[in-house]
This record gives sequence, structure tokens and C-alpha cells, in this order.
Amino acid sequence: MDNYEQMRICEALLFASDRPLSSIALAEQVPEGSDIEAILQELQIKYQNCGVNLVEVAGKWMFQTAADLAFLLRKEEEKERKLSRAAIETLAIIAYHQPVTRAEIEEIRGVSVSKGTLDVLMEAVWVRSLSRRRTPGRPMTYGTTEDFLVHFGLNNVKDLPGLSELKAAGFLDNVNTSRLNLLDDDEPDEEQPDLPINDEEISSEDQAIV
Repeated sequence: MDNYEQMRICEALLFASDRPLSSIALAEQVPEGSDIEAILQELQIKYQNCGVNLVEVAGKWMFQTAADLAFLLRKEEEKERKLSRAAIETLAIIAYHQPVTRAEIEEIRGVSVSKGTLDVLMEAVWVRSLSRRRTPGRPMTYGTTEDFLVHFGLNNVKDLPGLSELKAAGFLDNVNTSRLNLLDDDEPDEEQPDLPINDEEISSEDQAIV
């Protein structure tokens, strides 16, 4: 199979998929030894000036509408519930400080975090429970998901906007930003490794959240 046919196969798979596809998943559909990265680069070049572009998000590949044409595809739809200020602040803290516990989120925000706030973020599949911190009480830690990266068009969390950009946008008006040390530090403070989740040891409250 020549390179052109391999590119057509990847093109078809990416168009048909409703989720981003990894290079590994695409490589499984073409002959062994094919240079999948070169194929993806060729497809990117092919579509860079088209109505749709091939982009890499969350380490995977997908076609999306060209940014300058997005306004043409907007339709009147039922408005979805917007995130509250508390949810936006909590999401920002988790994104930049993960893995982070509820207590750490509360310390940064300066107010308690309601169960409903975390529930909304988890129902949106933007936040997930990770593991238990190896500290007294073994609190659950939280982090962002692949859906979070896909929704915001990010390849990884390193692509998140800087602290100054978030403050300028007003997202962190009520947040103690001096506690968001991971935005500026190249290496986070050394911590004890977290414990894996053991379903039998999760309390009834945690089960409601997870």
C-alpha cells in the first residue's frame, strides 16, 4: 500500500470519528512500519488552508472547523447552564494545581467548596478523582480530564494560559493567586506519593462524588 492510500485511510478514520484519535489507534489501521507521524503531518499541511483543519488536542488528532469560519456554523440552540463563579474558580485551581485535594482548593479560594460545585465539574467530565493523598485522613485528589483538554482545544495542561491572562479575564478575582505556585514554579514541591483508590475504603460521601 503506497503512502497516498495510507493517508486516505487516516483521513477517512478521522472524519468518521466523533472523538479525537491517537496516532497509535491510526497506526493499527495501516500496514505495519508505516510512518504515521509523517502521514499526519502531510494531512495537516493538506488541510491547513481548508474549511477544516487537522489539529492535535490532548495528544490525539481530530478535524475541526477553521477558526476564521466558526461564526458561519453557529446556530441558535438551547442555552446550556453556565458555570458559576465558584465552579470556574474551582476548575482553574484544579487545572493549575493538580493533583489537588478539596481542602487545598478551599485554602486557595478562602471559602468552602460545596459538593455541588465538584459534582457539576465531574458531570461535565472536565474533572475526575485521581488517588488518595498519603496524609492523615487520606483525602481524595482531583485533576482534569481528556475531555477538558478537548473542549478548550489544548494538547496538554502546559498549554493553559498564564496567570496574568486569567487575572486579566477576571476568572480569578476572588482567588488567592499567591497559592497557585504551580503556575510559576518549574518543579512542584516534593510530596509523598498518593495512594491508589480502593473502592472498599471509599466513604459514602466520596462515593456520591465519584
